[in-house]
Amino acid sequence: MGRLASAYGQAVAAHRAARAHLDTARRALAGQSPQAAPAGASELVTRLAALGGTLATPTPGATPVAAAPVPLRVGEASTPDGGFPVLVPLGGGHHLAVDADARDPRVAGLLRALVLRLLATAPTGGVRVAGIDTAALGATFGPLRPLIDAGVLDPPATGEAEVTALLDAAERHARAARHADRPDQELLLVVAASAPPPREAARLAALTHAGPAAAVCVLAAGRPTAASPEPAPQLGATTMIRLTERYAHVGDPPGAPFSHDGSGLAVPVLLDGDPPAASVAALAAHLGAAARRSDAVGFAELLPDRRWAESAGNGLRTVVGRAGRDPVTVAFDDATPHWLVGGRTGAGKTVFLLDVLYGLAARYSPAELQLYLLDFKEGVSFTEFVPTPRDPSWLPHARAVGIESDREYGVAVLRELRRELSRRATTLKRHGVTKLADLPRDTPVPRIVAVIDEFHVLLAGNDALARESVDLLEELARKGRSYGVHLVLASQSMTGVEALYGRAEAIFGQFALRVALPGGGGVLDPLNEAAQTLPIGSAVLNTAAGAVGADTVVRFPDAHAAAGELAGLRHELWQARAAGTRPPSVFKGYEAAHVEDDPTFAGLRPGGRRPLALVGRTVDVEGTSALFMMDASPGRHLAVVGTPVTGAEVLRAATLSLARQHAPGDARFLLAPLVTAAEPAADDTAAILAAAGHPVDRIDAPGLRRHVGTLAAALSAPDEPGGLAAGGTAPVSGRTYLVVFGVDAASGVLAATDPETFRSGHDDLRTVLRQGPGRGVHLLGWWRGLRRLADDLGGAHNRDDVACLVALNVPGTELGLHLGVHDLAYAPRPDRALLVDRHDQRTRLIVPFARDGHGPDGED
Repeated sequence: MGRLASAYGQAVAAHRAARAHLDTARRALAGQSPQAAPAGASELVTRLAALGGTLATPTPGATPVAAAPVPLRVGEASTPDGGFPVLVPLGGGHHLAVDADARDPRVAGLLRALVLRLLATAPTGGVRVAGIDTAALGATFGPLRPLIDAGVLDPPATGEAEVTALLDAAERHARAARHADRPDQELLLVVAASAPPPREAARLAALTHAGPAAAVCVLAAGRPTAASPEPAPQLGATTMIRLTERYAHVGDPPGAPFSHDGSGLAVPVLLDGDPPAASVAALAAHLGAAARRSDAVGFAELLPDRRWAESAGNGLRTVVGRAGRDPVTVAFDDATPHWLVGGRTGAGKTVFLLDVLYGLAARYSPAELQLYLLDFKEGVSFTEFVPTPRDPSWLPHARAVGIESDREYGVAVLRELRRELSRRATTLKRHGVTKLADLPRDTPVPRIVAVIDEFHVLLAGNDALARESVDLLEELARKGRSYGVHLVLASQSMTGVEALYGRAEAIFGQFALRVALPGGGGVLDPLNEAAQTLPIGSAVLNTAAGAVGADTVVRFPDAHAAAGELAGLRHELWQARAAGTRPPSVFKGYEAAHVEDDPTFAGLRPGGRRPLALVGRTVDVEGTSALFMMDASPGRHLAVVGTPVTGAEVLRAATLSLARQHAPGDARFLLAPLVTAAEPAADDTAAILAAAGHPVDRIDAPGLRRHVGTLAAALSAPDEPGGLAAGGTAPVSGRTYLVVFGVDAASGVLAATDPETFRSGHDDLRTVLRQGPGRGVHLLGWWRGLRRLADDLGGAHNRDDVACLVALNVPGTELGLHLGVHDLAYAPRPDRALLVDRHDQRTRLIVPFARDGHGPDGED
């Protein structure tokens, strides 16, 4: 209460003193006789009005405002002889301050009028406006909304963090302008509609002392007067305006005072109000169109003058776009070894990544740079980097490209990169250095950039694949800096990834460079809101792991719009590749695999000692052929299990690959199509075998029973020279392949017991399975259910009698129980299968072979 009483007393005393001064002034004026205006005053006012009108209407868009001040009208002076425009200098190191804030309509109107006049006066693109409005939450700039939409006026800062970020950007602009020394330097107009907090007020005042070279102009409203209890920081080169009840008092402009004693303009001024809404809209339309033309970044701006002329010894660098009028370069080096890219769907992630990749590929040769590219979404982000039927060219830097990648393929790529880390560690130790940049020049080791688009798919769930992926990413992120392996992780969202719980900071802490596209603010610090209002085609680059104050807003070209330029560059680089350069290993998750296209299949010839049965393509970096050895080892039979008709297609591929390894007459094929769905595949198989000269017998279920019995009898008889016992169905010194499409369809026939031998077909089948491989007899069968397979084998204790297994849509838990593997991680999905070789202890995800037009899995 004591402080309140003291303040109240001071106010009363001040009021009494002011009243006394007023009474004294009134008595003095009453004692004077009226005087006539000085001779010529009317003529002076007329001349001032004419001159002021001329100065206040310069040629639109023709006056540079960054290097030298321009006179701008703030209102009209009022005299007994008429009025004249009052102009003050702005720009070129000159500023303006008002003692009231924009909650006073006169101040708000004046600020808006000055913004419009400065924009109209300067050349197009010569002024950028940034507003601060903490008192009215941005309402001051509401009538100027068309300028915001046109991209000329930034959305106003209304919170403390936004004000801090705005001043950070203004200071960076001032530093950059001071070193740029360019005649067309852009002026940053900072309009503070109300007084910011004390710390920010001091920073704002510092900008007024930066001089013309800083290319910053400040309009500061709410400036405290000298009589205020807490006077504001001293401003430099600023014209002061003080409001009275009706008029305003304009102080002396710096360098061109109105008075000789510092009292300012000796006549009251009626401040100008809001510009017409039509004028705002017209100027916004004009500036917006011009801004779009000048802001458009061409793809050619990202490319160097010479191809492959730069060295990657100390890192990789490329231009990604422009900030204002200046190109922005980003790097993969010790400071920013890895990048994190975020943005919602349609925000331009793919476009930005293409810009970066082509920019790097144009600067660095394949001897300096290698690319591993993974895309986990349903798109074609990296298709143009690989050869296609329409375009045989590829980017010679690309080593592995995954399009609509499986998670297993992503893990395979990460494993390959970890092996590369080990190889490079050995190389560094051999040369006694600790970093790639320290290797001798005669030991070229290219830097690697691995781009993983939609990486959150790789880490989905909390299964073994996700956990291994996290482990690999963490190791690559920690060690990649020293070994020249750099990661780019891009995603729509960085949250909700269960596998990252407790480990996100350990991984993402290594990603110093954050790229936030529209909707991608999740890659920045939670307090950093710089990406909230980004337009499409722009991004926030942050080199401090997303922290507030390290942001640069860049505009980048639309790579899709420059498809012709990209194709031309790709062909140029492709034609410049070294002789013998291999195309990249490509995995297309949407594409079916065909045995006729398999390089291993094409290379098969008769005469091999260990025939190979090809069943698909392994989901790995090299896309190796998935196969089984059909040798004399026990259990070398193939079981394809699952309801999709893909099972018949796998049998077809395995049979045709085995046939290519036998000369006509050296092997016999018994084909048993027992289900209707398998007949097309069986017919095609029989036709191809017959055309190649191989003996083919087609049999039905009863025929299968007879042949199995005959084979079992022959296998049980004593060995004859050169082959099976006399009377056997297998050719002498040859092999017999029993190919059954739908073994389970013969269960009833096989279960029947022969009344003479008291043996069932299952007994004979188990004899064939157990003894056949050693005598050149192999079964290739498709079972539509795992239980049927187990029953035909005679229980789990006989499961090793068929050591080669291709599981289609069999649940992982059921498959694990059959194999006796309790931690088997397998989730069946269309057009995928699990290859299990119990002898080699192999378990691999594969793309099973299919014929053209039979790629998608179908249920029988």
